[in-house]
Amino acid sequence: MHFLNLGHLCETVARLAHAQTGQHLKDAPALGPAYRKAISGLRPLPAEGEGITLSYEDGPWARYCETESIFEHIFAKATHSDGPTREHWDAMVRQAVQHIHELSPDLGRMVELLVTDVVVVNSRSDGGGSTNTLPGLVVMSPGDWDVPEYAECLVHEGLHTGLFVMDMVYGMFTLPPSEMEKDEHRALSAVKIGQKRPLHAAFHAAAVAVPLMYMQHRRGVDTLVSKYTVSLRAACRDMKAHRDVFTPYGRMLLAEMSEWAEGEPLDFDHVTQCISSPDWAGLVPAV
Repeated sequence: MHFLNLGHLCETVARLAHAQTGQHLKDAPALGPAYRKAISGLRPLPAEGEGITLSYEDGPWARYCETESIFEHIFAKATHSDGPTREHWDAMVRQAVQHIHELSPDLGRMVELLVTDVVVVNSRSDGGGSTNTLPGLVVMSPGDWDVPEYAECLVHEGLHTGLFVMDMVYGMFTLPPSEMEKDEHRALSAVKIGQKRPLHAAFHAAAVAVPLMYMQHRRGVDTLVSKYTVSLRAACRDMKAHRDVFTPYGRMLLAEMSEWAEGEPLDFDHVTQCISSPDWAGLVPAV
C-alpha cells in the first residue's frame, strides 16, 4: 500500500518541495526542512524549527481557527487550561511519539515528518482534526486519553496529511470535493459504520483505519480490528463502484487497500512490509 510506505511518502514530499520552492533535495536530512518550507507557503502560519510545536487554546493556531471557523466542534467548546494540564499534555504527546516508534519505527518517522504543529485543548468533543488547507497541523481534544490514544490520534491525523500531500502531488480524484458531496458520489464509510460520505472522505477514512488497526494489533488489542474489518471491506467494495471518479493513481491506492482488506485473516505482516519496504521508494509506479 503506497500510502503507507515511508519511501513513497519521502519521494512525494520531495516532489511537493520542488513544486513549491524549486528546491532539489540532495539527501534525506534535507527532507524535513524542505517539507516545512513547502507547507509554510500553503498555510497562514509557518512551520518553524524542528519536531512538533505544541500550543493551546490561547495560541496563534487556535486563534486563527476560531476566526476562520475551522474545527468549530472543538474550539467552540474549548475551556481554559492551566500550567499542570499543559505539562501533562506535553508529556503525553512526547510519550505518544515514542510509543509510535516502538510499535513501528518507520511509521514514527512518517508522523515526525508530516506533523509539525499540535494544538491541544480542553473540549467536551473528544477527538482530533486535520485539514488539507492547513498541512502539518493536528488539533486534538484528548479528554481522558492515555498514551496509546494520543499516539493513534497523531497517526490518524498525520496519515490524513500524508494523503493530502499525495493528492496535491499526484491527484487522486477526477472531480473536485464539491462535486463529490453529491449523493451519486458518496460511498460507505469504514469508520462511521453504515453511513455514506463524500467519496474523498470515505477513501480517507478507510485508508487511515488501516494503520490504526495495525497499531492495536501490534499492541495485542483487537478493538478496532473487530470493529472495522467488516466495514472496511464494505467500504472498499462500495468505493470500487466509483472507480471512474478516481485517477489512475487513486485507483492504484484503492486496489492495494481493497486487496488487503479482503484478506482472511487480515495480513498485518504485509502492513509491516508496506511501511518499511524500499521497493516502493522513487517514482510513482506504473498503473
